[in-house]
Amino acid sequence: MRRLTRTLITTALVGAVVAGTAGWVSGAGQMPVTGAPPGTGAWRAAGLPDPERTSPAGVARYFAGLSPVRQRELARTYPTVVGNLDGAPPELRYEANARTTAVGRYEGARVLAHDPRGRGQVVLVYGDLRRAAHVAVVVPGSDVDAGRVRPLTDMARALHRATGGRTAVIAWAGYTTPVGVGVDAATGRLAEAGADRLARFTDGLAAVGTAEPSLFCHSYGSVVCGLAAHRLKAKDLVVFGSPGMRAPNAAALGTSARVWAAKDPADWIDRVPNVEFAGLGHGTDPADPEFGARPVPAGDGGGHGGYCAPGSRSLRAFAAIAQGRDTRVAEHAGGAR
Repeated sequence: MRRLTRTLITTALVGAVVAGTAGWVSGAGQMPVTGAPPGTGAWRAAGLPDPERTSPAGVARYFAGLSPVRQRELARTYPTVVGNLDGAPPELRYEANARTTAVGRYEGARVLAHDPRGRGQVVLVYGDLRRAAHVAVVVPGSDVDAGRVRPLTDMARALHRATGGRTAVIAWAGYTTPVGVGVDAATGRLAEAGADRLARFTDGLAAVGTAEPSLFCHSYGSVVCGLAAHRLKAKDLVVFGSPGMRAPNAAALGTSARVWAAKDPADWIDRVPNVEFAGLGHGTDPADPEFGARPVPAGDGGGHGGYCAPGSRSLRAFAAIAQGRDTRVAEHAGGAR
């Protein structure tokens, strides 16, 4: 009877996640964008390496064997493939994407990827990705796509400024995010597809020799990072405003990266029950001390969207982590939690 009671309570709590934490969104769920980039048919027909069968390391080796002239020829002829090809040289991807995105659309950033399918996906870079000693990747939660990227770019630009411009910061809107709070946000379906894309993306960074990144995963983005954790080439996983990572504790993530967590007491996500039942909910709160993540100070940013607010303790701590500074500096940046 006690077990049945717990099950019923869990079911009711998960229902709360889906039906009212911050508003219900009805209608059809989002279809994740997966597979090879647009234009791949013509690329394959020309006998070029299959983007789905060639690893980012293999892509990097292929381009390393080409002359600069041949590289630029491919970027001109197949911009939607080269511009989205993990493992291709970043400068070449910037050149390819400049042909398919409007000039000035993403002010202050260089476009590392742009996929127009579905709602659109985009990956933006602030800083010098090739030369930076430190790299950070910001993974967003719901309601972000190529046409609605401002919440993500605000976070990425704030982090870039907080490091004094010394860290290259990537705004990674590279997966199909949920829209609003509904079934998509309460399940892992979109996160699973996103995890595959994120793992390949970090493989691509490693293949072209960038610094090992720190990942900053906001809200539903932390579900993506949790599912990808065991495959990610990253030195840090920092989750904030997280509904859970689909893991009972940090050890279960299967990563050698340092795992950090922040939660503002004013964040509405704190009202989401940290349960997982019948595919709904995302499990243990990473900010719970029992989860085993390193704490990041938070509490003065103004809630769910304020972790990168200028001058906030959490942003100062994020900057310290991104720059690889002593963990004690990050844990105590701006005061205790």
